[in-house]
Amino acid sequence: MRLRGVGAVALLVSAGVHLYLWFDGVKNQSVGPMFLMNVVAGVVIAVLLLRWEHWIPAFLTAGFGAATLGAFIIASTVGLLGVHTEWAGLSVWTAAVAEVVCIVVGGLLLMRGRAMTPPLASPRKTHAS
Repeated sequence: MRLRGVGAVALLVSAGVHLYLWFDGVKNQSVGPMFLMNVVAGVVIAVLLLRWEHWIPAFLTAGFGAATLGAFIIASTVGLLGVHTEWAGLSVWTAAVAEVVCIVVGGLLLMRGRAMTPPLASPRKTHAS
């Protein structure tokens, strides 16, 4: 449960940074709606991660981190929807670290779940007389 808590905090940190940036002027840019969607998704996935012990929230956590970090990497290299940004500032690094934590925690939870899932029982062979 501790690992799920770390993942939930990382999701909420990333969502919080995106909400802060949205209010700080990103809402007027082409990527504004994506920032707001990131906030909602981060909160929903954090709740799912804490309340539902299934592989799906772990998968969503890793995917959230990868998609969000990937979008920022694209925006900082070639640009995303006309927005070019830089790896500068506390909010950028805070979100990036939180998203890496999401990827790692989601991956660990997926691997742990796979190790704990018993293999499917093979049907018994019966011999016809």
